[in-house]
Amino acid sequence: MLNIVIFGAPGSGKGTQSDKIIAEYGVAHISTGDVLRNEIKNETELGKIAKACIDEGKLVSDELIINMLAKVLDGYGKDIKGVIFDGFPRTIPQAQALDQLLAERGEKVSTVIGLEVDDAELVKRIILRGQTSGRSDDNEETAKKRLETYHGQTQPLREFYIQQGKYARIEGVGSIDRIYGDIKAAIDAVK
Repeated sequence: MLNIVIFGAPGSGKGTQSDKIIAEYGVAHISTGDVLRNEIKNETELGKIAKACIDEGKLVSDELIINMLAKVLDGYGKDIKGVIFDGFPRTIPQAQALDQLLAERGEKVSTVIGLEVDDAELVKRIILRGQTSGRSDDNEETAKKRLETYHGQTQPLREFYIQQGKYARIEGVGSIDRIYGDIKAAIDAVK
């Protein structure tokens, strides 16, 4: 299976590029953000806990995310070509848990696509996305908190995956097609 982690700060283009990867490679998509937003919309217990964390610019607990991920992953069955993990992992313990989760299923992370974009551009993108999508968490104050959280807790993942030889650095500024061309080259190198 082709198991891809798409990695980058909020607003780096993970969702946009995930759609292109899914269309080209036929992999399943697990976006923890989408799953969490669905839980929030449906006002489930997980959704209420997640909303409180997200509104404060914090990350949802590893245990909740990992249990949710296992359920979603197992729901795809055995005939899938692979999975793109969008928004997960966000911490080194989550990355280790993902490695274990996949190993238990005879799989591993194939590559990590690292979309790199500077903070000023990210804040602009997040605010614009909030204006067009209606996502209440896409505002300047929350964007800055999310970037602080990202740099403090998530950025160390870059080094974790570099040490594993799985990190593909992708310049996340420019045309969507140019960025995708770089991503495709990185994925094709591990297929």
